[in-house]
Amino acid sequence: MAFILFIPILFPFAAALIARRNASRAWVIPALVLELILVILCAFTRESVVIPCIYGTQIVLVNDGLGILFSVLFTAMFLLAGIFGFEYLHEKINTYHVFYLSTLGAMVGLCFAGNLLTYYMFYETMTLCSFPLILHEGTERSRRAAMKYLGYSLFGAALALFGFFVVYPQTGGAAFVPGGHSVGSASGLMLAAALCMIIGFGGKAGMIPLQDWLPTAHPEAPAPASAVLSGVITKSGVLGIIRVVYYLYGVNSLAGTYVQKTVLILALTTIFCGSMLAYKEKVLKKRLAYSTVSQVSYVIFGLMLFNALGFSGALMQAVFHAVSKVCLFLAAGAIICKTGKTRVDQMVGIGKIMPLTLFCFACAGLSLVGIPPFSGFVSKWYLAEGSLSAFPAIGWIGAAVLLVSALLTAGYLLGPVSKGFFHEPDPETESVRCGWYIKLPLMILAFATLLFGVFPGQIHHLVTGVFAGLM
Repeated sequence: MAFILFIPILFPFAAALIARRNASRAWVIPALVLELILVILCAFTRESVVIPCIYGTQIVLVNDGLGILFSVLFTAMFLLAGIFGFEYLHEKINTYHVFYLSTLGAMVGLCFAGNLLTYYMFYETMTLCSFPLILHEGTERSRRAAMKYLGYSLFGAALALFGFFVVYPQTGGAAFVPGGHSVGSASGLMLAAALCMIIGFGGKAGMIPLQDWLPTAHPEAPAPASAVLSGVITKSGVLGIIRVVYYLYGVNSLAGTYVQKTVLILALTTIFCGSMLAYKEKVLKKRLAYSTVSQVSYVIFGLMLFNALGFSGALMQAVFHAVSKVCLFLAAGAIICKTGKTRVDQMVGIGKIMPLTLFCFACAGLSLVGIPPFSGFVSKWYLAEGSLSAFPAIGWIGAAVLLVSALLTAGYLLGPVSKGFFHEPDPETESVRCGWYIKLPLMILAFATLLFGVFPGQIHHLVTGVFAGLM
C-alpha cells in the first residue's frame, strides 16, 4: 500500500498536463476536490517509501501526523483559492493553472518528505513552479517582483543546502526522526548549520532578514496567487523549520544555545517591524503582505520556545493564519476586481456596495487581531502562555510584543472595515455584484475563522498529539 503516497503528489502534476489544453472549471475544480480527498485518505494509513539514489542517498516519503495536518491545510486552501480564480482571472488561465496545480503537487511532496534531501527537492520544485504565478501579469513590475522572489528563495535554499551537507554525515542521511538525532552539541559547526537552515527556511516564511520579497511579490501576483503565497507557501518555510528543529536536531540539542536565542530575537523583531510597516502602508495588498511578515513569525516564535504551549500555539497559528490570510487576500482581490480600488483610502463606503465581501474581510481581520470568539485568539493565547512559561524572567517581553502587534493589527485591518461600513461611498460609485465563485470561498473561510475559534478542541488535540510524539 506504500504506493498510495505517490498518488496525491503525482496527481496534481498529471492534472497540470491536462490543464495545459483544458483549464476549464469543469476540470480544474474537480481535480482540486479529488486531490483533497486523496490527501485525506492518506490520513488513514501510515506508510513509508524509500527509493535508493546515487551515492547512497535516498528519497523518503512518510505520512506522519505533521505531514497530514499541513497537507490537508495546503490542499483545502488551494481548492478555495482555485475556485475564486475562475471569476477573477480573465486571460492566460491555462498557463496559470498549469503552474498552480504543479505548485500544489510539490507542496504535498513537502508534507510527506521523510528526510532533508526529499524535502529540499520538493522545496526547490515548489519555488520554480510558483515563480510563474507572480510573473502571470507579464508587466515589468511583475517580472521584477518574480525575480526578487526567486532570488530570495534560492539564497534561502542555499543556506539550507549548506546545512544539509553538514548534518548529512552526522545523521546517517538526514532522516526526519521524531525527537531528532541529538547532533546539535557535536560541534560549533553543527549549531551554525542549524542557524543557517532556520534562517534559510525562515526566508520563505517572511522572517527577517529575508522578508523583503513578500511586499514586492504579493501586490503584483493575481489575488488567488497572492492568497496561496501568503497563506500557504509561507508555511513551507515553517514546516522546514519544524523538521530541522524537532526532527533533525532535537529540542535538547538547541535549547539554551545561541541558535534558539538568535531566532527568538529575529522572530520578535519581525513581528513588531512587520506590524509597524503594515500600519503605515496604504496599498491594500502590500499592507496584507507586511501583515504576513508579522503574523507568520508568531509561528516561528512559538516553535522556538521549546515547550508544549508554544508548540501548540505555533501550529494552531499556522492553521488559523492560513485560513484568515487567504480570506483577506481573496476579499481584497474581489474589491480590486470589481471596483478597481487598490488603496486603503479608497475603501470608504465599500461595505455599502460589497457588504458580504467586507464582512468576510472583517471576520478574518478580527481573527488575526486575536479577538474572541475568532480562532486567532486561541493561538495567540497559547503563544503568550508559552512565552511566560518558557522564560519566566523575560517572557513578558515576548508577550508584550505580541500585544503591541495585536493593537497595530487592529489599526491596519479594522480601520478600513470601519471606513467601509460606516461611511457613505462616492455618489458616482455603481453597485457591484459578485458571483458564487467569489462569494462561496469567502463565506467558507470567514465561517471557518469563527468555527475554529468556538470549537478549537480538535485542532488542539491534533497539535498536542504531534508534540507528544516528539518528546
